[in-house]
Amino acid sequence: MSRRSGILEFAVLGLLRESPMHGYELRKRLNTSLGVFRAFSYGTLYPCLKSLVANGWLVEEQGSAPDDAKAASLAGRRAKIVYRLTAEGKEHFEELLAHTGPDAWEDEHFAARFAFFGQTSRDVRMRVLEGRRSRLEERLEKMRASLARSRERERLDSYTLELQRHGMESVEREVRWLNELIESERAGRDRRTGPDQ
Repeated sequence: MSRRSGILEFAVLGLLRESPMHGYELRKRLNTSLGVFRAFSYGTLYPCLKSLVANGWLVEEQGSAPDDAKAASLAGRRAKIVYRLTAEGKEHFEELLAHTGPDAWEDEHFAARFAFFGQTSRDVRMRVLEGRRSRLEERLEKMRASLARSRERERLDSYTLELQRHGMESVEREVRWLNELIESERAGRDRRTGPDQ
């Protein structure tokens, strides 16, 4: 399984944990809630859904049929398939949610993981946040060393230098944000919002 499909599987299971949905709703939620999935097609989503069904983690159910079945069949419309998380799917999502290895804080995975922090235990959130911060601090040191070498050895134009500075500032900004989140977690403040939280 590719990294991208693993993230998509995680996100689909997480969204369906909230409530059953049909493919269009899932794609819309992925695009609006989880920006990391903005550029994917139904050609990516539906094979993922079929795989999750085959693994027993989802079931397909017929959605509400149009009122006039004869008129719907003449118009070429059919009832939408609604995907629902099974007990095994919920258990699998819980296992994925508890995972705190290095891929949980990599660029592609972190945004999806963070989107489901409201369903994640505090100790797992802390490990993911600290891992992400550590990874970015390593990246920042490499960027600083690269920028220093570039200034010494190469004559870079001002636009290239500005681009490198911009990259460094973006990483520094994310590290500051992570520090705030980690401090908030340590202080016991919960960022979850909603009527039942």
